Amino acid sequence: MDINCDLGEGIGNDADLMPYLSSCNIACGGHAGDRETMISTMRLAKEHDVKIGAHPSFEDRPNFGRKEIYVPQERLRSQLIHQIAELGALARLEDVEIHHVKPHGALYNMAARSSDLAKLIVNVLGFFKEDLVLYVPFGSQLERKSKEAGIPYAVEAFADRNYNDAFGLVPRSEPEAVITDPEEIRKRVERMINKGEVVSVSGKVRHVDIDTICIHGDNPSAVDIARELADLIKDLQ
Repeated sequence: MDINCDLGEGIGNDADLMPYLSSCNIACGGHAGDRETMISTMRLAKEHDVKIGAHPSFEDRPNFGRKEIYVPQERLRSQLIHQIAELGALARLEDVEIHHVKPHGALYNMAARSSDLAKLIVNVLGFFKEDLVLYVPFGSQLERKSKEAGIPYAVEAFADRNYNDAFGLVPRSEPEAVITDPEEIRKRVERMINKGEVVSVSGKVRHVDIDTICIHGDNPSAVDIARELADLIKDLQ
């Protein structure tokens, strides 16, 4: 099971997290990140043999890319291509490969619901003519459009975010949105892996086939969570 984390966002714990990950999503200038942070994060990933992904977003640094906004499709397409291409150019300089793309924040959540936005993101990946893997939420429009287009994708669930009964993420404005207890998260993820079950905040169960599990680098317990999940993966092998 792949464990991924959003990095290069200026949180300051990337070096502590990297040893416990198998893939990382690097902010590439939209909500956070610049050339220096992209390069330093890629070098850390290379040192620890962690797969590198682009983490593009709405160009909205004041809201860290977590506010739902409207951007005309052609402008958004251009912005996403620019972000991924910049990380790709720096990756070539560092002699590393980009493995995947994972949209960030509000863009990710909106594309999970919107057929048009999901189609745009799938189209952006096609621009690069590479076998980039798209990380997608389970049961989402992103998953459906990836399957229709025949592009490689990995189905994702979140270790440290609660789901509502429709199996969308509980909004961060609500008190139960983020989970910080590493032991609770370990139990959740063990159930995801062993039983293929994701449980909503009220106890509703959904069966899913998951390829990758995400933790957030800005979770106050991120390093402890990553360590706990790395131990879990070893125990399950």
